[in-house]
Amino acid sequence: MRALRHDRVRLVERGSPHSLPLMESGKILPGVRIIIANPETKGPLGDSHLGEIWVHSAHNASGYFTIYGDESLQSDHFNSRLSFGDTQTVWARTGYLGFLRRTELTDANGERHDALYVVGALDEAMELRGMRYHPIDIETSVIRAHKSVTECAVFTWTNLLVVVVELDGSEQEALDLVPLVTNVVLEEHYLVVGVVVVVDIGVIPINSRGEKQRMHLRDGFLADQLDPIYVAYNM
Repeated sequence: MRALRHDRVRLVERGSPHSLPLMESGKILPGVRIIIANPETKGPLGDSHLGEIWVHSAHNASGYFTIYGDESLQSDHFNSRLSFGDTQTVWARTGYLGFLRRTELTDANGERHDALYVVGALDEAMELRGMRYHPIDIETSVIRAHKSVTECAVFTWTNLLVVVVELDGSEQEALDLVPLVTNVVLEEHYLVVGVVVVVDIGVIPINSRGEKQRMHLRDGFLADQLDPIYVAYNM
């Protein structure tokens, strides 16, 4: 996980300390091209780098059907070009961070194919202490820390890290969770937790695709709508 903070990918042995298990998103179909690009410079990145997933295929959409939104923003998402290298191909920007790795699996021609790994949404990545942190890294650490934690979601509020945990347990367990959560985040990610919010099961919003809606959760926190079991501030 330390490498991911610097947008680098490093393979380690299964179960290694500070590691994160990821499952490939499947084989890239014939006719589909995927590159990993720097979302700021729009330059192509190497195999061991984490960046935005860009897609080119005959099935790429040209835009969203909506009466809202900025047309120039749509053009940037659906009609992007690399800043150097292959500057002629038109790509669709997915808004998701990921990387490509050559696998041991082979296609019909006996050639090994690339596998795509998705880490998370670009707009949910957090900049803390001059490094990029991905919510799933911190959430995985917290969920593994105690059997009563059924789900976790993190986001930033001003310059503070907010950790929301769903608890399957008593109010006393909620009190006990606070030092456990702060310690595991400090030990594994070297981050100080600003706020720990303990809530009931089902409070963290998840969409139909199984994705956590962290920004909706943040809005609910700021509007004092989470009805928490316990809140601890470390400010």
